[in-house]
Parts: sequence; C-alpha cells; structure tokens
Amino acid sequence: MVHPSRLSVAVAVAVAGTGSALPIGAQENQADIGVLQTLEITAPQGATKTETPFVETPQSISTITREQMEEQGSQSVQEATRYSAGVFTNQYGATASRYDAIKLRGFGSDSTDNQYLDGLKVLNDKGTYSIMQVDPYLLESIEVVKGPSSVLYGRSAPGGLVAMTSKRPTFTPQYQVQASVGTQGHRSLGFDFSNEVGDSGRAAYRLVGRVKQSDTQWDYVEEESYSLAPSLTVDLTDSTTLTLLSQFRKDPEGGYYGSLPAEGTLEPRNGRTIPNDFFEGEPSLEEFDREQMMLGYQLEHRFNDTWSARQNLRYMDIDTQYGQVYAEPNLMGQSWEGNELERTYFGADESLDSLAVDNQLVADFGVGESQHKVLVGLDYQHVDTEAYWTAGYNPDYSSTFPSINPFDPQYGNTGDINPFQDNDRQLEQTGIYIQDQVALDQWRLTLSGRHDWVDVANEYETLLTGVSGDEELDESKFSGRAGLLYLFDNGMAPYISYSESFNPSSNVGEDGDLIEPTEGRQYEAGLKYEPTGTRDRYSASVFRIDQDNVANYIRDINAYRPVGSTRSEGVELEATTWLTRGWSAMASYTYTDVTVEESSAGNEGKTPVATPQHMASIWSSYAFASEPLQGLDAALGLRYIGESWANEANTLEVPDYTLVDANLRYDLTSMGMEGVTASLNAKNLFDKEYVGSCYSESVCYYGAERSVEAKVTYDF
Repeated sequence: MVHPSRLSVAVAVAVAGTGSALPIGAQENQADIGVLQTLEITAPQGATKTETPFVETPQSISTITREQMEEQGSQSVQEATRYSAGVFTNQYGATASRYDAIKLRGFGSDSTDNQYLDGLKVLNDKGTYSIMQVDPYLLESIEVVKGPSSVLYGRSAPGGLVAMTSKRPTFTPQYQVQASVGTQGHRSLGFDFSNEVGDSGRAAYRLVGRVKQSDTQWDYVEEESYSLAPSLTVDLTDSTTLTLLSQFRKDPEGGYYGSLPAEGTLEPRNGRTIPNDFFEGEPSLEEFDREQMMLGYQLEHRFNDTWSARQNLRYMDIDTQYGQVYAEPNLMGQSWEGNELERTYFGADESLDSLAVDNQLVADFGVGESQHKVLVGLDYQHVDTEAYWTAGYNPDYSSTFPSINPFDPQYGNTGDINPFQDNDRQLEQTGIYIQDQVALDQWRLTLSGRHDWVDVANEYETLLTGVSGDEELDESKFSGRAGLLYLFDNGMAPYISYSESFNPSSNVGEDGDLIEPTEGRQYEAGLKYEPTGTRDRYSASVFRIDQDNVANYIRDINAYRPVGSTRSEGVELEATTWLTRGWSAMASYTYTDVTVEESSAGNEGKTPVATPQHMASIWSSYAFASEPLQGLDAALGLRYIGESWANEANTLEVPDYTLVDANLRYDLTSMGMEGVTASLNAKNLFDKEYVGSCYSESVCYYGAERSVEAKVTYDF
C-alpha cells in the first residue's frame, strides 16, 4: 500500500521527468532531482487504469502538469490542453468559457462528452445544457489519451479522452493563497490548504477553492464562478486507504455563447465587418446559472504483494437555468435583409443526476519468465436528466423575435417566448472488462476486452407542435484492444495497437427516433523515447480511425441528422526537452486528414467543418540562474491553427492563424518575501483578430482578444 505522502513525492518526481519547467528557485537543486528522475508514477493512469510508465504504454498520451497550468495561466481545462498534439480547442472560439469543448483527432461535435475525473467518466448529457465544468485550479494534472478507450470506460468518443486528476490531501503541510487581476475586468482569489489531521499519521485533508469574476470581451455579458473542493484521506489500516472527494461549484454568470454569420466575420457584409465584441442578444434575457455538486470516494485495499482491489464512486448533480437571444440559424445559405440580422430565443431549465461506480481487482504476478498485471473490472453508470425548454419560435418555426443591426445595435426589443419541449432522458450502462499487461524481457503486450449493456430512454413532448415520443434503446457491445511495444535499453520504444469505441446517446433524430450508437476502430503505430539519464520525452504516432453511425446536431431543425461514416488519418509529433539546465521547451505538430466516407447528405469525400488539417505549437521557458536576474523565469508560446472549412460543401474556408502567448514569473525571496511569486501572463499577445472556426455559413465564432493577467502567489 502506498502511503499518500509517499505517493505525492513519487508523482512530483515523475512530473519533473516530463520536461516541464521546474518551480522558481529550484534550479539550484536540479542535480538532486536528476538523481530521483528514474522513479516512476505510482498512481493509475488513464490509458490503462494501472501503474504503467508512459514509455511502456502502447498508446499516444500527453500530460499537462500543475506547473504547466500555472505557467501558462490556464483559466479552463480547455485552455490547459491546447499545447498538446492532436487537440483542437478553438472550435467555438472565445465563446466556450462555460464549457470545455475539446476535439481530439478530428472528433467530434459533442466534444464535451470525452472528459473523465479521478478515473470516472464525467456524466454530462450531450444535447442538453447539463454539462459540468472543473476549475483547473482544483486539479493536479490532466492526461490526454488519444484514440478509442471504450475497452476500459465503456461509451466514449473515438478521438480519445481527457483524464483530470484532482488535488489530493498531503501529509506534509502546504498552504497557498493566490490573487490575480487582469484585462476584461478579470479578478480572482484562490486558496489551497493541506496538512495531516492530528498527529496520528493516518489522516490528511485538503481544501481548495477559487472565486473568479470577469466582464469578458463582449458588452452586457459577465463571467462569475465559485469553486470549492474539500477532500480527506484516511489510512483505515496499513493496507486500506479511503479518500473522500467532493467538489461544489456555482456559476451565476456564464459568459458569452453566441455565433455570427460568415458574411460579416469571414468576409465583409456591405463592405463592413462585425466587431469581435458585438453582442447580438438582449441584456434583459441573457441568463446562465449553473450549480453543480460532486460527492464520491476512492477505496483501495491491498491483500498481499499480488492482489489489490479498488472501488471508485461518484454522485453528481447539476442544475442549470439558461436563456439567450442569438443569431437565427435558419439563415443557413441565405442572405441578410439589408444589415438586419435575424434572431430568436432559446431557454432551458434542467436538472441532471448521475451515479458512476467502478470496481477493480488487480493481480501482479509472474508466469515463467513473463510478468503479468491483470485488471478485472465491473462498472456502472446512470444518468437521469429532466429538461424543460422554451423558444422564440412560432409553430411553423419562424422567429418571434425582431432582428438587430450589428453595425448600429439597438436593444430592448423582444418577442414572445413559448414552451418548446419537455424531456425526461435516461441512460444506464453496465460493463465488465479484463486487461492483461504482459512483460517478457523487453516486450510489452497489452490485451483487453470488455462487454457493455446499455439502456437508453427519452420521453419527450414538443409543446410547440404537439409532437411527442417515448423512445427506448437496448444495446450490448463488445470492445477490444491490443497493443505491442518493445522497450530498448536506451529508452526508445516502438509500438503498434488496435482499439475500439462505441458511444450511445439519448438524443433523437429528425424522425423522432433515438440515433444509433456510433462505433469506432483505430489502428496506431508510434515511437516513444525517454533518453536515459534525462527528463526529456519524445513521441511520434500515425493513426487511422474509422467511425460509423455518425450523427451531427443541425441547429436549423433542432435535431440530430445521420451523416454516415467518417475517417480520420494523421500524424502527431510531440517533444518535451531540456536544452540547458534552466531552458526547457515543449513542441507539437499535428496533421489530421478527416474525410466523410459515407453520407446521407451527399458530401462524401468532404472534410467536416471546424477540423483544421495542420496544427503546431511550441512553448519555451528559461529560468535565469545568475544575478541580477536570478529568480526570473521568462516563457514564450506560439500556437498555429491551419485552415478549416466553414461549410459542408467545402467551398468556404476559415483562414489559418498564429497566436502568441507569454509569461514572466519572479520569485521575490531575494527581496525578503519568502514564498511569494509574482507572474504576468499574456494570451494572444499581439491582439490578433480572427475567426476560430465555423460550423456553417451562419455559425462562426470569433476568437479571444488579448488578455493579460497579473498574479501573486504566496506559499507558506
């Protein structure tokens, strides 16, 4: 059994081995850290659910550390992942502050459905506004696992998953207070306290919280959130540990979540471009109020040197009230009338309850010359969503709301809000799985299999038209995975793998029936390299993913429409390296070629919208080690996003763009303020105006303008 205090040390050392910048002031101790760098992570990772080193995992993985999130000033999980290969986070531009929409390997439009927290799926309900969000200040690390992972987690997207790990109690005292101010009226205050409970050495607590407020780049719209995460770890016996985990969050204001037509953003309308801070809604009707709660535990017991058992459980509750006047999507393919932009309204009152539990039995033993790590699991998920929607539609779906001139906006004109739809949606999944990780000499073989039983029900009544339905779907599915890797003595490890995914949904199509579950298959080959005696890490992978039964949400019919099959093929390169003792860099390149293979919409051979083919990034940090700049760290980042298509016909293109980020940090110890660090973060340093992506000629999203944040952190 690994004691939590020793676990924290092991994880911290392993993090140092990823090549991320050391904490300020730590450069004097780099030689000592280098001695410890051969220690391995002792916590289960997202790709295997077992204690497996990065270089021995036959799957592409990117890790974002606590230090990286701080250095880059990440205000959301979405922001924290955008320097990773294979990740596209700008599909909704700057508007996605209330949701973490993360697209992996070209998939997918419901990209809030690929997130996991502390080993359990975050049970959002895609197709509704009941979507949870975690403040990254509450997290210790984020792991991006590329490719299908249904064999361990059941229903999941084929592009991969984002596995978040919460901050845990430590048996050594640590206390932190953090305050920041910035542009767009940003201000925040956070705290992170952890210590042993009493002096028994058996229990430790942690209390993390943050308050954030901002005016945003749009008029009449604000962001406001309150997050709190208490946790407690207790060693019940020398072999049994229980960790209680909880998170509470309230968002009285959710920022901006609108879009604008391509005419006026990508290209001028009557010779004019809509400003990137234009608000097309109505201040009196703008509403987003979300309350979320998560309660759970992780229980681990080690029977002996061979057998151990774990149980992870989490209950989650989300209540959301939403209302917004937005640009009318029925304009798809049509022209404006003069300079008047048509609008409508949509509102929601939703409540989601969910339960997830994962039971695992792990055996670590030898057979002849081979070593086996066998994982057997049984998990269960249940999601129940009640959603009442209102809309600014007439029964013929024409809008009841007046239009607005974006070049001379006048507010205060509203229309009728009518009952739209009443929904009761349920999804239940039970799965059993087994995995065997075999080590024979320098070979590493992973074989996994899983069978799932899924029940989906959606009882709805469209109050606007009187149409109702009570749809059910019973589905069972087998998923498999196989991977083979060879670990050379010099730290180089080539691998090949095959994996599968499936993803049922409680959404209905335009015919009123539940849409079919998607199914995915991936073939991947890659090379990982961790040079011995260094903290460097390199990886390269090539992959092909085929997905069937694809369905996209069509805003102008308020329903999902089957598309057919898509294929994603690509190359991902990622490197984290120390160029000198105080100079580190991480870089990535992504090539993703996504093609519609079969389609009921007649767009075979086309590339889906909001899917850039090329992306690249680099983040480099330098820690000054000598006077007069000792204690100063400087970092610079570049993010390149290539062209993408703005319509399904692939006739209108979103231009590429390059963004510059920067960071300065200074340890004030030399000025007599021990434990105090001051930092300055800038994102989109040169204030480039750009369109992040488009989902049609009527739905385009502006990117975020320049933001600057000054932060002071006190550790004591």
